[in-house]
Amino acid sequence: MTTTRRSLIARASLLLFAQAIASHAFAADAGTSAPADATGPTQPATAADQSPQQTRKNDPTLDVTVNAQRLNRARNGLSPEVGSSVYRITQADIDAMPQGANTPLNQVLLQAPGVANDSFGQVHVRGDHADLQYRLNGIVIPEPISGFGQSLDSRIIDQMSLITGALPAQYGYRTAGIVDIRTKSGDTGNGGTLDVFGGSHQTLRTSADVFGSSGAFSYYFAGSLGENNLGIEAPTSDGSPLHDHTRQGSGFGYMSYLLNPLTRVSLMFGTAANQFELPNTPGLTPAFTLDGRTSFDSAQLNETQSELNNFAVLALQGTNGGAFDYQVALFTRYTRTQFNPDPVGDLMFNGVASSDFHSNRANGVQVDTTYRLNNSHTLRAGLMMQQEHATFDDNVAVFPADADGNPLSNQPFTLADASSKTGYLYSAYVQDEWKVARSVTVNYGLRYDRMDEFVQASQLSPRIGVVWQPTNATTVHAGYSRYFTPPAFELVSDSTIGLFNGTTNQSPSSQNSLVKPERSHYFDIGITQRLTPALTVGLDAYYKKATDLLDEGQFGSALIFTPFNYARGRVYGVELTTSYHQDNVSAYLNVAYSRAQGTDIESAQFNFEPDELAYIANHWVSLDHDQRVTASFGGAYTLGRTTFTADGIVGSGLRSGFANTDSLPWYAQVNLGVIQHFDEPLVGNFDARLVLVNAFGRVYQLRDGSGIGVGAPQYGPQRAIYAGLTKHF
Repeated sequence: MTTTRRSLIARASLLLFAQAIASHAFAADAGTSAPADATGPTQPATAADQSPQQTRKNDPTLDVTVNAQRLNRARNGLSPEVGSSVYRITQADIDAMPQGANTPLNQVLLQAPGVANDSFGQVHVRGDHADLQYRLNGIVIPEPISGFGQSLDSRIIDQMSLITGALPAQYGYRTAGIVDIRTKSGDTGNGGTLDVFGGSHQTLRTSADVFGSSGAFSYYFAGSLGENNLGIEAPTSDGSPLHDHTRQGSGFGYMSYLLNPLTRVSLMFGTAANQFELPNTPGLTPAFTLDGRTSFDSAQLNETQSELNNFAVLALQGTNGGAFDYQVALFTRYTRTQFNPDPVGDLMFNGVASSDFHSNRANGVQVDTTYRLNNSHTLRAGLMMQQEHATFDDNVAVFPADADGNPLSNQPFTLADASSKTGYLYSAYVQDEWKVARSVTVNYGLRYDRMDEFVQASQLSPRIGVVWQPTNATTVHAGYSRYFTPPAFELVSDSTIGLFNGTTNQSPSSQNSLVKPERSHYFDIGITQRLTPALTVGLDAYYKKATDLLDEGQFGSALIFTPFNYARGRVYGVELTTSYHQDNVSAYLNVAYSRAQGTDIESAQFNFEPDELAYIANHWVSLDHDQRVTASFGGAYTLGRTTFTADGIVGSGLRSGFANTDSLPWYAQVNLGVIQHFDEPLVGNFDARLVLVNAFGRVYQLRDGSGIGVGAPQYGPQRAIYAGLTKHF
C-alpha cells in the first residue's frame, strides 16, 4: 500500500487543526469477551461519586444516546479478550483515588497487578521494559518519544482496561500490555467540570472539561495547565530538589457525528507540551578543565528538556445492526524531544555537552471488522499500516582525548551528528471466537507482522485462548501467543560511532550491531473465583521465552532511552488479585512475583563497558527493571457525603550494581485522601479534596545510578500535602 501525497497533506492538515484547537483550549477479569463497558467491583462508585455525566446516562430523551450506545457496543465487540488477563479501572475508580483525576496516568496504572514503578514516569508490566500499547476507543495511538511527562490525561478516561498475558491476534507490536481507554464523550447530555489542585512543591494545576450533544453531534473537550517544583524525581534524599521546575499542559478533544443510526464519524485529537528542568546534585567536583577554569558549582547547572506530543484520529465506525461491525481509522502523530545542556557545566563534569533534538512523525491506517457467522462463531479480521519518519539532530561539544579518554586540551570543539530515517510497519490478522459449549469459548487466529525500518523482518504468529466457566462464580482462562516486537523506531539511531573517536565522547566499544525485533513464545493461565457476593480473588501465572529480547537504557547525557537486544531472554511470574465491595466499603490488593532475565548483549554494544559485555555474554543477568515483588492496594469508605480513601504501592527494589547483580532495598508508599461532596443552593454541586502523599514519610530510592543502562539516582516523592476543588456543571 502506498501513501499518496494527497493523503499525507490531509493528515498534516488534520494534525494542524488538532493543534490549533488544543492550544486554546479499577476488578480482575478472566479474559472473557464480555462487553468492555461492564464495570467490575473493585472500586465501585457510590451515588455521591457520580458525576453529572454519569447521572445523565439513563436519560431516554436523547436519540443520540440510544444510537451512540448501540455503536459503542458494536465497537467493543471489535476487540476480543478471550484467554487474556484483564484489569479494569473506571472513571469512578479514578475519582475515588486520593488525587482523583489529577493522578498521573502512570500512577493509575500502578494500581493494577504486576505493574512496577520506575523513575521518569515509567512503568513496567510483567517484567518488560515499557512495551505498552495505548488505544483510544479501540484505535492505536503511536507511541511518543520517551520522556518525563505523561502524554494522556487521566481526566479523559471513562473506562480503562489493562490487557496482558496471551493476547488475541488483534494485538501486536507492543504486547507487554494493552492500555485500552474508552474516552469520555458527549453522548449523555451537557455539562462539565472545573478543577483547581495544588499544594506542596509550589504545585498549581487548573483543569477543565466540557461535554454535550446537539442532535446528531456530540463532543467532549478537556484541558489542563500546571506547574510545580518536582518535575523529575530528586537525585538526592532532599525532598525539595534544586532546579526541578516543570510546566506542563495538555488538551484532548473528541467529536462525533451520527451519519445515520448505524454509522458515525468521529474525530479525536490531543496534545501534551511539557518543559522540565533537570535537578542538580550539589557538591560535585568537576572532572575536566575548561579554558583554564577548574571550578563550577554543580548546584548551578542549568540543563533543560522540552517535550511535545500531538496526535489526531479520524474514524468511521458502523454496524448493520446484526452480523457485521467495522471501524476504519486514519491516524497521525508528531512527537519531539529537545535536550539543552549546560554548555559550561556539562563539559566540566562530563567532558560532553550535547544538544539533542529527536523527532518522529507517524501516519497510518487501521481497519477492524467483526462478522457473527452464527451463534457459535464470531469472525474478526483487520489490518494496519504505519509510516514513520525519525529525525536526529545532535550538536556535541567535546574535548580532544587520547586512547585512554584523557583530555589533550581544555579547548572544546563541536561535532554535528545528524541523521534521519523513514520506516514502515505492516500487519494483518484473522481470528475466530468459537463458542464450543455453553461454558467454553475458544479464540484462535493468525497474525502477520512486517517491519521495514533499520532492519527488515517479518513473522507469522499463531494465537489461541480458552475461557472455561464451570460455574457462575468460577472462570478459568489459558492462552498461548507468538509475539513479534519491533524496537521503538523513534529511539533507534544510526549515528556514526567513529565520529567521536579521539574525543571525550568516544564509546567504550566500536561494536554497533543493528537492533532487531524481539521474537517470543508467551504462555498464560489463570483463575478468577468469586468467594462471596462481595469478595473476588484471582491467580494468574505466565512465562515468556524470547530471542533477541528487547531492553532499553539511558546511556547519554540526555534522558532519552536507547534500545538494545539480549540474544536470549526469559520472563516468568505469578499474580494474586483480590477485590472487595460491600455497600459503602471497597478495597483491593494485588501482589505479584516476577523474574526477568537476559544473556549476551548482541546490539548497540558501544554503550557498554567491555568487562560488562564479557560478563553478560556468559551469564544470565536480571534486567534493570526486574523487581521480584510488586504490590498495590487501596480502598474507599463513604460515610454520608464524605469519602475516605487510600492507595499504596510496595516494591522489593529495582536492580543495581555491576551487570544488575544487586538490587535496591524494599520500599513502600501510602497515599491518603478525604473527599467531601457538597450540594449547596448558591454554588451547586462541587467536591473538596485533601490529599497526603507518602503519608508515612518514607525516604526511598527508585534508582541509585548503577545498573545496566541507568544514568542517575532518583528518589521517590517525600511527604507532601495537596488540596483541590472540583465544580460540576
